[in-house]
Amino acid sequence: MFAFGKYQRRNLRILYDAIGTLADAVGAELNQAKYLAILMPPLIQKWQQLRDSDRDLFPLLECFTSIAQALGPGFAQYAEPVFVRCINLIQTQEMAKADPGRAGVSYDKEFIVCSLDLLSGLAEGLGSSIESLVGRSNLRELLLQCCNDEAPDVRQSALALLGDLAKACVVHLQPRLSDFLTVAVKQLGSDIKDHVSVANNACWAIGEIAVKVGKEISPIIINVITCLVPILSATEGFNKSLLENSAITLGRLAWVSPEQVAPHLEHFMQPWCRALRQIRDDIEKEDAFQGLCAPTGALGSFATMCEAIGSWHEIRSTDLQNEIYQVLHGYKQMLGNSWEAYFQPLDAALQEKLITKYRL
Repeated sequence: MFAFGKYQRRNLRILYDAIGTLADAVGAELNQAKYLAILMPPLIQKWQQLRDSDRDLFPLLECFTSIAQALGPGFAQYAEPVFVRCINLIQTQEMAKADPGRAGVSYDKEFIVCSLDLLSGLAEGLGSSIESLVGRSNLRELLLQCCNDEAPDVRQSALALLGDLAKACVVHLQPRLSDFLTVAVKQLGSDIKDHVSVANNACWAIGEIAVKVGKEISPIIINVITCLVPILSATEGFNKSLLENSAITLGRLAWVSPEQVAPHLEHFMQPWCRALRQIRDDIEKEDAFQGLCAPTGALGSFATMCEAIGSWHEIRSTDLQNEIYQVLHGYKQMLGNSWEAYFQPLDAALQEKLITKYRL
């Protein structure tokens, strides 16, 4: 903080970056009054000094994004002015795109991208506490506009925010939910080859919405499956993150609407299980496996499914553990005398793991 009094414009960028990196590294530990008293006043002073058209805002917006994510609920005391300014920055730039004279600034999409990213940081940090800010703003309409923007990096940040808002306060998206889902499916389908990060965020956002709204997502499920199956089935050409998000989103759709997904299982069960096997243990993987357990009737992929189940180090959800237990014992009962013919070809270590964990 001593450096704030000494550094000039160019070095300030390095300072913002250092503070942001510190926040990323220490996370919630930063949320202590004694640290905030040192850290925040000079940052807020810079925030107030810079005009909305000043490109020096970019590194400061990025710095605030890291701080908001690190502080979590602790950022609430700073949230409203930051939220309002982000909305204003997006509105000003949307106006500048249409009529630079009226806006008084020339269009620069970076202001939109950085503002969307900071709003994502706020949604992630504040969780459901962001609800009142979103409810009093026109963010929903602005976000829909940004999801349809011609610039891929604007769409990428907008779809990330869509997913974060779905997690934090989906109720405020619901009046335009079908529009958001339509645009997300469109981006998933059209951006897979040329703009992977856009497609990846669209895929993740659809999954987050599905978990929150359940059956309301039914009208788009078949379209989403149509987009995801080629990704899972491709032997190369797609990045790891897109493969993982595709597997997770497919699982979430199967969880909320098993009857829609079940008839198509034979087309993707094996590549889906292979992708699930690669995902690290976390809540998203748990959601995906809830979906794997929901529909039935993929006997031809029994071995691949067992390998996916065996990829877990530790399942924290007792509900999911019970679901997997029921599925495996369901297969054992259904196969009867043929059980050994299906179970014995599995790797010996995997057999032992499944016998021990699920009492097969």
